[in-house]
Amino acid sequence: MSQHNWPQWLPLRSDLRNLSPYGAPQIPSLARLNTNENPYPPSAKLVSAISKRVDEVAGTLNRYPDRDVVELRAELATFLNNRSGTSMSYDNIWAANGSNEVIQSLFLAFGGEGALGFTPSYSMHPLIAQVTQTSWINGNRNSDFSLNVALASAQIREIKPKLVFVTTPNNPTGTSVPLSDIKELAKVSAEVGGLLVVDEAYAEFSREPSAITLLNALPNLVVIRTMSKAFAFAGARVGYLAADKEVISALQLVRLPYHLGAVTQAIALVALEHQSELLANVEILVADRDRLALQLQQLGATVIPSSANFLLFTVPDSKQIWQSLLDQGVLIRDVGLSGYLRVTIGNAAENESFVMALAKSLGGKI
Repeated sequence: MSQHNWPQWLPLRSDLRNLSPYGAPQIPSLARLNTNENPYPPSAKLVSAISKRVDEVAGTLNRYPDRDVVELRAELATFLNNRSGTSMSYDNIWAANGSNEVIQSLFLAFGGEGALGFTPSYSMHPLIAQVTQTSWINGNRNSDFSLNVALASAQIREIKPKLVFVTTPNNPTGTSVPLSDIKELAKVSAEVGGLLVVDEAYAEFSREPSAITLLNALPNLVVIRTMSKAFAFAGARVGYLAADKEVISALQLVRLPYHLGAVTQAIALVALEHQSELLANVEILVADRDRLALQLQQLGATVIPSSANFLLFTVPDSKQIWQSLLDQGVLIRDVGLSGYLRVTIGNAAENESFVMALAKSLGGKI
């Protein structure tokens, strides 16, 4: 998106004038594989259940929703406890309008003395930092995109940030960080009085155990999750985090009143009631991810090992290949890494369209 030519009379903050709104291209295509959405829509049974619950809520829309989202937070705690063997309650959970609002709230509450993240990673972290006037520093990864824990620890001790972001599985690379490394980084962050924020938006697609299991031992650990990916609920906009109760209490200082609508709360509860159906598609996507990685390798591509629902892979001319794929009706993501493109795992037809289009674009090989 080109830079906007703001009029001089508009008192826009000077540090925002050179920014462009975040967002992946929304272009009509036969295979939309650029935003890591789950390709499987809700079943007719689930649609009916959602519609019924919305009907029940509709008669109360003249009233504000539950400001503290207690019922949904309690059910999210139960969901995490059942999957990770933890014993959290609702006051260990905070829910918001997508994980981006969760991230923004963390910056508003704790970002006064700066934040550190390890790039390439989720591009919204530094953007939200700037918008909330939080000083952001880019840490580095190894050449294979893995996290160098020794280097990261040294940077934390030197910079002394109050927020340290680690994304696992990492977006856009798909790489994971083992629990032993997360434990070490949390301890180092505690040394400088900071929180370690582990962004687990794609955790359900990973074989690694969740950092949720470390929360009892590490009070300065915060784990972000979302219902957008594995739950196929991107349109509902529900993100949440798990943390020590004091972290949750502090977040309530910066949250907007009634920030999560009654309809959103209601349908998120329906999704949790139908979690077995929704999460059944995770194994399908994981199997298709592994199959697609092999197909890319057979075309000659180098594929970064992924624990998420997407793959980062090499191409000789990423911008030209991206446009060639789009011309054939396949939309994937140029993530700004020279020589790399990222493809979301779609349904069988979308994946086949992508492979055929890429093979044609490359003349059958890389």
